[in-house]
Amino acid sequence: MTRPRSPKSRSKRRPSGLRPWLGWTLKLGLVGLVVLAGFAIYLDAVVQEKFSGKRWTVPAKVYARPLELFVGLKLSKDDFLKELDALGYRRESLSNGPGAASVAGSAVELNTRGFQFYEGAEPAQRISVRFSGDYVAGLTQANGGNLAVARLEPLLIGGLYPAHHEDRVLINLDQVPAYLVETLVATEDREYFNHHGVSIKSIARAFWVNTTAGELRQGGSTLTQQLVKNFYLTNERSISRKATEAMMAVLLELHYDKREILEAYLNEVFLGQDGQRAIHGFGLASQYYFSQPISELKLHQIAMLVGMVKGPSYYNPRRYPERALERRNLVIDLLAEQGVVTPEEAAAAKQKPLGVSQRGSLADSSYPAFLDLVKRQLREDYREEDLTEEGLRIFTSFDPILQSKAETSLNETLKRLEGRKGVDQVESAMVVSNPETGEIQALIGSRQPRFAGFNRAVDAVRPIGSLIKPAVYLTALERPSQYTLTSWVADEPFSVKGQDGQVWRPQNYDRRAHGTIYLYQGLANSYNLSTAKLGLELGVPNVLKTLERLGVSREWPAYPSMLLGAGALTPMEVATMYQTLANGGFNTPLRAIRSVLTSEGEPLKRYPFQIQQRFDPGAIYLVQNAMQRVMREGTARSVYSQLPSSLTLAGKTGTTNDSRDSWFAGFSQDLLAVVWLGRDDNGKTPLTGATGALQVWTSFMRKADPLPLDMPMPDNVVQAWIDPHSGQGSDASCPGAVQMPYIRGSEPVPGAPCGLGAPVDSVMDWVRGWMQ
Repeated sequence: MTRPRSPKSRSKRRPSGLRPWLGWTLKLGLVGLVVLAGFAIYLDAVVQEKFSGKRWTVPAKVYARPLELFVGLKLSKDDFLKELDALGYRRESLSNGPGAASVAGSAVELNTRGFQFYEGAEPAQRISVRFSGDYVAGLTQANGGNLAVARLEPLLIGGLYPAHHEDRVLINLDQVPAYLVETLVATEDREYFNHHGVSIKSIARAFWVNTTAGELRQGGSTLTQQLVKNFYLTNERSISRKATEAMMAVLLELHYDKREILEAYLNEVFLGQDGQRAIHGFGLASQYYFSQPISELKLHQIAMLVGMVKGPSYYNPRRYPERALERRNLVIDLLAEQGVVTPEEAAAAKQKPLGVSQRGSLADSSYPAFLDLVKRQLREDYREEDLTEEGLRIFTSFDPILQSKAETSLNETLKRLEGRKGVDQVESAMVVSNPETGEIQALIGSRQPRFAGFNRAVDAVRPIGSLIKPAVYLTALERPSQYTLTSWVADEPFSVKGQDGQVWRPQNYDRRAHGTIYLYQGLANSYNLSTAKLGLELGVPNVLKTLERLGVSREWPAYPSMLLGAGALTPMEVATMYQTLANGGFNTPLRAIRSVLTSEGEPLKRYPFQIQQRFDPGAIYLVQNAMQRVMREGTARSVYSQLPSSLTLAGKTGTTNDSRDSWFAGFSQDLLAVVWLGRDDNGKTPLTGATGALQVWTSFMRKADPLPLDMPMPDNVVQAWIDPHSGQGSDASCPGAVQMPYIRGSEPVPGAPCGLGAPVDSVMDWVRGWMQ
């Protein structure tokens, strides 16, 4: 029989049962501390590695050409003001401070912004620009002294983005305007300069506000915690993520001072979405929402950006202006409550409109065709990661004024043609360049030029039709002993049997033969029969060699049909070909890039234009003369119903079979433009070169107001008087006599004087001699 244990003995044994639990708890606690210490060491390494190294991958920034001002520059006041608007200059009654402009009559006074160019830094300065008509008539400094030249900062037209599409403009704390730091701290973290990464007071205040309100109205995260979340962690909502965030915030503040952390926050915070591109940092947000650098922002603008930190999508000022205005005014009230601004300053700021620009001036899709071309040319010299991560600064030849005029001309022309069947399916491309330098100034790759997609200017390979004809006539005119502009050629039907047994029978567009004509008339009127016959006399391979010398690198088979444009080129390749014709026979490869700087502003690479003489200037001069006749009396004569007759131009229409492609390529002294219209599925259109592409080109030239073509007569060219009916040499005194250019030695023998003018002069000379 067992004896029952006494209560006393049971109480004595109870502690021995707790000891294992205490032991295990102690051991687990020690293990936990070790794990926590290890985790803290790991987090500390993560914090230091990323924060001390390269914190951000910054995309390359692409800039337009800078506008250089000087007396005599062809520039209207309206175009100048459009450029200032695009650059985000503020219109004020008095131009006070960088980025401000005032207009008084024909004069514009402005404070320029300093800028780091490839050649060096351009200082900010106050200047006055006076206009007379479409020219700059005066350029002076603020003190009244004359300026030889002044250069505005270039328009930032886009960037080359990495896969995550984050974009930012890095700023230093010293660059930020007054109130930005105070506004950010007052709104997001009042205790920022007093806590060590985590604020117990802020957490308690947020807990009280949220509990009394019955909903989540305030967060307790410090600016340091927000930076950690954005910089290192995800948006996951969990206790473990929040604890990790707090630990990393404390570790971050152990290693780095408040100013450094604040500067990182200013560059990292997410402030909106522009399509695929994420807007990070106040530097980029300032440009995106206000088209101004951050150093120029005023109190009400700063308050709006800081207010957006709470919810960039919810407070998007372009989509929800009422919400953004209410949030901005709340931030201004907070500043007044905390004594950052006076009540009067707050009241004045709240009276200001949001002042947001209509669209982001740095929009990723602003000029997609041109940016695509820039990327392709850069990839020949740089790796992809260099372009998307190193913050390179790319300076180009892009002219935003000409681009705007090209887009407007295309849009207006297509609207005017809408009544024709099938025009709604017509696509387009356009290339605008400087004939002398080969610099591309505007580029359109679609009838919706602001949307990225298939870049027809660079990639659409289409039959060029009659655009090839200047190459045929140039091949002939390089043989002055055989051909001149007034050589007789036959525009009569003929047929050619090919090696495959196929018979080629070319036809004129009007289905008529025009008999015996002058050589230049075949080009001016774009006759197929005379052109093809001439090309066969010259030899198709010789015409193709001329094309190669003009800059066409594609290899085409030497079929007779090539003489009438069966071969296909892109609009860019056509522009290369016509560049050589426009530049006096000097080939200049087309280029879009001028120079590249590092992110620190150090010169990296220049892209000087290259030039090579490929043709005798005399032969080119004669072809240009015939191409001017295309405009005056041939297939493009409709241009002078919209343009002044004093404007000398040269060009060529192009139409392919069944009007599937409508082309026009033409140039003035300072502008070359190539336009293509057609369907992507190669379907028929109701447009010829003259009724389609030429209309876009004419509209553009009317808006661009170019300089008239003025090619100096080469030394080996002479002018001769001829009878327009016979082509024989004539005299200036003969009725109807006209002058034509010839390569020296190929001109017709001068004709005898006509009428009584010569005998009368002779008698008068005899009388004068006798009188003396």
